[in-house]
Amino acid sequence: MTNLPALSAPDLAALLASRLCHDIISPVGAIQSGLELLDDMPDDPESMALVRSSTKSAVAKLQFARIAYGASGSSTAQIDMGDARTVAEGWMAFEKANLQWSGERAYVPKNIAKLVLNLLVVANASVPRGREVEVVIEQLEPVARFTITSRGKPLRVPAKFRELLAGEATPESIDAHGIQPYYALLLAREAKLAVTLEQTDEEAVFRVAPIAEAAEPADADETVAIDGSR
Repeated sequence: MTNLPALSAPDLAALLASRLCHDIISPVGAIQSGLELLDDMPDDPESMALVRSSTKSAVAKLQFARIAYGASGSSTAQIDMGDARTVAEGWMAFEKANLQWSGERAYVPKNIAKLVLNLLVVANASVPRGREVEVVIEQLEPVARFTITSRGKPLRVPAKFRELLAGEATPESIDAHGIQPYYALLLAREAKLAVTLEQTDEEAVFRVAPIAEAAEPADADETVAIDGSR
């Protein structure tokens, strides 16, 4: 059984807010720089292009964060996985990897959609620029089952995610950089799902399934898992 370190609700909220600000500050800062250039050179095409591109990036990141980290309505709210796919595609358009998404579409408990998006963030961070991340939604009802695969070389699954998955993290080690993978695995625990990581030299597979169905592939170079037990 793998346990996540305990964080207080205020600490979790504060660290997630820090993560969100970190993600948004770059495009917002670029918008500010572009507007300052336009003050000196009105109608400059390069400055205008910078403002437009950065605005689109900021909007995409905020739309993604609204579902991935936000409350998404009430505690019992459901999310259309088609909407989750749309915000994922918008966010990935400004990221380093290409996104492929296939599978079932349905309204699901919000933590399922949030788990898919948060594991997508981890998968995207694992691959070099120009490579691929593939989301395959195998089943949503009556229980969720899906895989997210990072393809590319060299693969670098974030160390904090691996540490958390192996149950080696402490509360003191969770900072603004580590809070996002922590939150992903917290969502899995709340949804009573198992997350496993299977990694080879050029592929990392993040597999999510009901706890009882989580199995260790015989041909994977390495497999670690977290279950949904408290």
